[in-house]
Amino acid sequence: MAVDEAVLETAGRGQVPPTLRLYAWEPACLSLGYAQPASDVDLARLRARGWDLVRRPTGGRAVLHTDELTYSMAGPLDEPRLAGTVLESYNRLARALTEALQLLGLEVEIQEHVEKAKRAVPNPVCFEMPSTYEITVGGKKLVGSAQARRREGVLQHGSLPLTGDLGRILQVLAFRDEASRSRAAARLLERATTVETALGRPVSWEQAAAACARAFRSVLGLKLQQGDLTSSERSRAEELERNKYAHPDWTGVEARGAARPAITAGRRSPPGSPGH
Repeated sequence: MAVDEAVLETAGRGQVPPTLRLYAWEPACLSLGYAQPASDVDLARLRARGWDLVRRPTGGRAVLHTDELTYSMAGPLDEPRLAGTVLESYNRLARALTEALQLLGLEVEIQEHVEKAKRAVPNPVCFEMPSTYEITVGGKKLVGSAQARRREGVLQHGSLPLTGDLGRILQVLAFRDEASRSRAAARLLERATTVETALGRPVSWEQAAAACARAFRSVLGLKLQQGDLTSSERSRAEELERNKYAHPDWTGVEARGAARPAITAGRRSPPGSPGH
């Protein structure tokens, strides 16, 4: 998350080109939306599983990052792919993501409109309900995305679950009782899915990343060139990690110890090359 914000700042100011990042998480990590209460998390259960916790710079609800491909796109406010309203830019990026999933063999669709009543259903889990311009397959949510707009520019990032049990997230969230937890798990599995479940076969991170890079190039006209974080981005990300993302004032909970250094992501992964 620190890297995403550092890239937002540098790309937004024009110090580096608009940037697409494709990455993964190790170990598994629960991320909260920036305004989501930390009381949604059962910390004892989270720590018993050895999973990490972070608060995103974007809104939305909880996501368990594991067995997935995560993307982020950052650039200045006048970047054509990110310009306009939130929904306009969401729509552009959704079309690129849709093309990527179709390249993998999935029959997906973009939710053009989601009723306010449905969006307003209170729940702590991002993947329980699609929002406008999010992507579904067979009526189930497949990609969860969120966007932040700052003076420097725009950041959108999101999660594509490739495999595994989506219901695992419910094991580390706070519920009144186990019956409520079980009902929430059943509801989640009715409304969300993974690439492997939808496709009937596994898809590797590398395959998904190659499809994303190809689709972002063809749909959005991006000329991708792989690169590393600049020294200033790396330094800024380390500062943000130390003073913000690993700090209890931001996360809302006391840290378990020193944050693990994880500032290793590259810029613009072309098809077939690792981005994490």
